[in-house]
Amino acid sequence: MQYDLKIINGTVFDGEGNDPVVTNIAVKNGVIVALGDCEGDALEVIDASGLIVSPGFIDLHTHYDGQASWDADLQPSINHGVSTVVMGNCGVGFAPVRPSDHNKLIRLMEGVEDIPGTALAEGITWDWETLPQYMDALDAKPHTIDFAVQVTHDPLRVYVMGDRAVFDEAATAEDIAETRRLTREALEAGAIGFTTGRSDVHRSADGAWTPSSEASAEELAGIAKAFDGLQHGVLQAVNDFNLEREGDTFDQEFDILERFAAASNGRPFSLSLMQRDFAPDQWLRIIARAEQAASKGINMRLQTAPRGIGVTVGLQCTFHPFIGFPSYKSICHLPLAEQVERMRDPAFKAQLLSEKSEPMAGDGTPVPPIADALLAAVDFVASKTFRLGENPDYEQGPESSVLQLAKDKGVPALEMIYDLMLEADGKELLYFPIYNYTEMSYDNVYTMLKHPQSILGLSDGGAHVGTICDSSFPTYLLSYWTRDRPRGGKLELKDALRRLSSDIADYCGMADRGRLKVGLKANINVLDIEQLRLHAPYMEQDLPAGGQRLLQEASGYRAVIVAGEVVLENDRLTGRYPGRLLRVNQPKQREAA
Repeated sequence: MQYDLKIINGTVFDGEGNDPVVTNIAVKNGVIVALGDCEGDALEVIDASGLIVSPGFIDLHTHYDGQASWDADLQPSINHGVSTVVMGNCGVGFAPVRPSDHNKLIRLMEGVEDIPGTALAEGITWDWETLPQYMDALDAKPHTIDFAVQVTHDPLRVYVMGDRAVFDEAATAEDIAETRRLTREALEAGAIGFTTGRSDVHRSADGAWTPSSEASAEELAGIAKAFDGLQHGVLQAVNDFNLEREGDTFDQEFDILERFAAASNGRPFSLSLMQRDFAPDQWLRIIARAEQAASKGINMRLQTAPRGIGVTVGLQCTFHPFIGFPSYKSICHLPLAEQVERMRDPAFKAQLLSEKSEPMAGDGTPVPPIADALLAAVDFVASKTFRLGENPDYEQGPESSVLQLAKDKGVPALEMIYDLMLEADGKELLYFPIYNYTEMSYDNVYTMLKHPQSILGLSDGGAHVGTICDSSFPTYLLSYWTRDRPRGGKLELKDALRRLSSDIADYCGMADRGRLKVGLKANINVLDIEQLRLHAPYMEQDLPAGGQRLLQEASGYRAVIVAGEVVLENDRLTGRYPGRLLRVNQPKQREAA
């Protein structure tokens, strides 16, 4: 056979934002070898008549760092057309690590990214110490999709500084030099970048600050010099600019990030961008400073989400409004069915609703103070909490909020939430967008998406598994922003596909993917844009040690292809595992460039 795979008669979007053309694509040995007539036979033919053909999607912001060591499928990202994930964001990861620090990193990831510690402890294989060894270990395991690794500041700091890293001590010149050396070693082994976290919301499961959260400007700039002379590599940071502390430190914090980015000798840098309710204008300040940085020649991008960033609320979830109530605490250890039975008892309900929530945040807990503030502001929370339904609507107005439902029924908002959470035998899920929904619309999100320095990110795939399932961002972007949004601005399909492919590939230096061109890797999606839709999220107990996570399925993906092999067909996994570690600036990458 001349080809391994042919995709015929598809409406092909090249990933660069150009108008589509109806044509054919031929694949051999995992690479696109022809576009156009593609005469000749193939072992496998996909008739894409009436379907969209695009490059495979790239997710810039995930946390599969532990999951990738035990899970070959890498769901839920694969279910949403993602064929390459970038792991190791926000400074948290699992390498380098000494055996004595395994639990320390597990507790850190459990607290920061809401991944069950028991699942990490049972699932992670720990067949590595250094970061290059970690990359080799993951690459030796089967995976459905490709993945890229970043150097993460927290484990690196612990590896170099030991206990000093978690006791808020400043790094010495010797510490910085060694951290820089190890970063360079990983970059030369093909790591895609370096990430750090400076968020007051991020705590370990024991309530401790993350090791990198208080790193000095000298430390960050010193590490960034590891990029000197390299033609690849990106930097990423998350920062809430000390919003939980007194005083306005925004400019001081941004100065640190700008110095960090500038010290990398021109490498691209990205920063999370979202609208926070408790600082509703901060996102505009971030944009203004990013624009100033760009005017100085700093390549700064703003990671933007296509919808609200919030929590899914339910009895099975990590958080819900009753977790701090004494009566609920007395039954929280029971199986879900027994909890529901007790909560349906009128006397139990009356007792619980007469109580006040006990404090959840404070020393020794990873829960940020904002959680207690939200638990005390029931009507405010209810005014922004919604039922998603089987066809999830993430942009609802006040008229369909839980608060309005309570008013219509003539009951307090807390009682309405209580009753709703008992539906579907206690499996009902509600949606509360903490960020990006201050004005109860996506007008500000549209402004973020359209900003020239924006780049799609923030899905947190593999993380916050008991509260969110934002790995579905690609499906949402395509189905809602290009087709279904009933009011406000929309995106063109060709631009949305560009944002999911070549834009991220170019930013990351992934020269071998992100476009449908001869010579590039055959990571390709075939989708039915008219049938593309999200299903309701649901909780699944499929993590190691019986851990649970939210999953969200999609319809409309006729084929997700990785290296020329169909790994998802008609929205179902095929059992093929061609995914590999993407080593940036290695020989194949340089050839593609």
